[in-house]
Amino acid sequence: MDLAATLETTLAGLGYELVDWERGGQGMLRVFIDSPNGITVDDCAVVSNQLTRVFAVENIDYDRLEVSSPGLDRPLKKMADYARFVGQEAQVKLRMPVNGQRRFAGVLKDANEVEVTLEVNGELKQFAYADIEKARLKPEI
Repeated sequence: MDLAATLETTLAGLGYELVDWERGGQGMLRVFIDSPNGITVDDCAVVSNQLTRVFAVENIDYDRLEVSSPGLDRPLKKMADYARFVGQEAQVKLRMPVNGQRRFAGVLKDANEVEVTLEVNGELKQFAYADIEKARLKPEI
């Protein structure tokens, strides 16, 4: 089983959602988790302990494990992420410019199987998932 699948399966079994993961320098493995009730330090400890056991059984190589919430500027990775946060402000960066612009900020209005609709300055803009390089929620200040 690959690392992404191991993380997805393990976290789902614990009642958490895998938001993202990354490998850092010097054997660091960072895992970002979420749940409908938010994430506490205790949640991170539970997940860290469970992943440590699973990684030992699955022979997954890492030196340090860091488990945390995705933060206020949560990345949007999957279609379900976009759908879950309809009505909230987001920032989208496209792979290629549209009319000379790659970055857009606005309110998520819709997310279907094919594209995301973002209201930017009163105008609706649709972006195919394949065209989005990166997207994040815009934290409320």
